[in-house]
Amino acid sequence: QLQASGGGLVQAGGSLGLSCAASGFSLRAYHMGWFRQAPGQEREFVGAISRSFATYYTNSAKGRFTISRDNAKNTVYPQCDGLKPEDTAVYYCAASQNVNWRMAVNYNSWGQGTLVTVSS
Repeated sequence: QLQASGGGLVQAGGSLGLSCAASGFSLRAYHMGWFRQAPGQEREFVGAISRSFATYYTNSAKGRFTISRDNAKNTVYPQCDGLKPEDTAVYYCAASQNVNWRMAVNYNSWGQGTLVTVSS
C-alpha cells in the first residue's frame, strides 16, 4: 500500500515537501512515479525516480520539482518548489517494475493521494 502525504495550502512561489510511504512491501525493488490530477482534468505524469536513483521529469515539473528516495525508510520524497496555481491538484505516487520507467502507462500500483492547493 502506498500513502502520499504532505499536501496543503501554499502561496504561489512557495514550496511543499511531499512524501510517499510504502507499507507491506519494499520500495527498493520498484521505480516510483508521481502523478497529479486537477479537478476536471485527466491524471498527469509529473516525474519518476528509478530503482537506481535516476530521475525523470516532465516539462511541467522540470526545474521546479525534485524527487528523491530513501529505501531504508521505504519512502519517496518529491520536493515541489516555485509552485504555481496551475500546480493545484491531488498528487499520487505509483510503483512500477517495468524497464520503461519513464513512461506513465507502466505504472499500475497506485496509492492514495494528497491535495496540494496553490493560491495566487
